Amino acid sequence: MARRPRPKPVRLTDAAAARVRDIMEERGMGYLRVGVTNGGCAGMEYVMDYAAAPEPLDEVVEDNGVTILIDAKAVLFLLGSEVDYEMTLLHEKFVFRNPNQTDACGCGESVTIVPAAAD
Repeated sequence: MARRPRPKPVRLTDAAAARVRDIMEERGMGYLRVGVTNGGCAGMEYVMDYAAAPEPLDEVVEDNGVTILIDAKAVLFLLGSEVDYEMTLLHEKFVFRNPNQTDACGCGESVTIVPAAAD
């Protein structure tokens, strides 16, 4: 029996991928690291950074021309997420759309995330 393809834990919109590629080229980095950390008034915060190489337990995802690294402990919190890049008159920022997010603080800096059920 053939296994069904495993879904990507995180996807990038075209706008997010283009911005990440520009920043990575400027900084000379090859990977985007995405994760979550404990913090903020709602309990967790999304984190993004750039990396020169994967860590041994990282989940490696290729999407939209970008190689994304996800810490193994963050995968279930991010499963099904989409990262977008928004530009308005007041701000430019990356935005997470996460089906596992159940709440956010008023300022939008921290979130409450329930881990996805492992299939």
